[in-house]
Amino acid sequence: MVPARAFAPAPSEGAPCWADAQLPDVEAGKRFYGDLFGWTFDEGAGAERGYYTAAYLGDRAVAALAPLFGSAGPAWTVHFAVRDAYTTAARVTRSGGGVVTGPLSVGTAATMALATDRDGGLFGLWQPGSDLGFEVTGEPGAFCWADVRARDSGRADTFYETVFSYAAVEAGAGLRLWAPAGSLPGPRTAVAGRHATAATPVTRRFLVHFGADGLEATVADAVRLGGETRIAPHTTPHGRVAVLADDQGALFAVREL
Repeated sequence: MVPARAFAPAPSEGAPCWADAQLPDVEAGKRFYGDLFGWTFDEGAGAERGYYTAAYLGDRAVAALAPLFGSAGPAWTVHFAVRDAYTTAARVTRSGGGVVTGPLSVGTAATMALATDRDGGLFGLWQPGSDLGFEVTGEPGAFCWADVRARDSGRADTFYETVFSYAAVEAGAGLRLWAPAGSLPGPRTAVAGRHATAATPVTRRFLVHFGADGLEATVADAVRLGGETRIAPHTTPHGRVAVLADDQGALFAVREL
């Protein structure tokens, strides 16, 4: 939860570069997020691409929705930019995580993999080709941050800082900021982070944050659309945030910009 920023056209190693939600009912998801954030959607890919449906803010790609598969339940997944998906996948397994699918090339667009950390939290690897991922960040309705909540902060830190070679710094209130290797870590350079918590984590995955122009109004709209408030709007050292579930149970956060 750091100040909103837009990523460079070519995302840095370890920077979140895409987010997608797996939902039981994609059409219902389109209604929920279309109303909440003003997203529009393409016609969706066919069976060969898992009926993947891209979402747009204006004419800029911002996220995607896909049919739920497996038994994990509705959820958002964050994908991280890497220079070499095969090398990074090997680091995942050496560090105690696992590779669920891939790496697989999606034409010339990207080479992708799904992986898990040492506690089973799912995340994606994205080696950009012609597709760099997000076309807009740091605006209302667009991605603006991602963090993982961990009861064993040392375990999480060791894993992710090894896999992505992050530079790291403690930012107070249990938050550790992660910046690309070689940079001076801090609020201006951070691309993701870790929250230490003694309670049950909100989600085992990275929690995707979307920008909001008026936090209370956005939360009220989400509830009106059938969603739930999981953590009410509150002030943090890095902005005002709320954690929500959509009308199918997928968790996400909204942050006032």
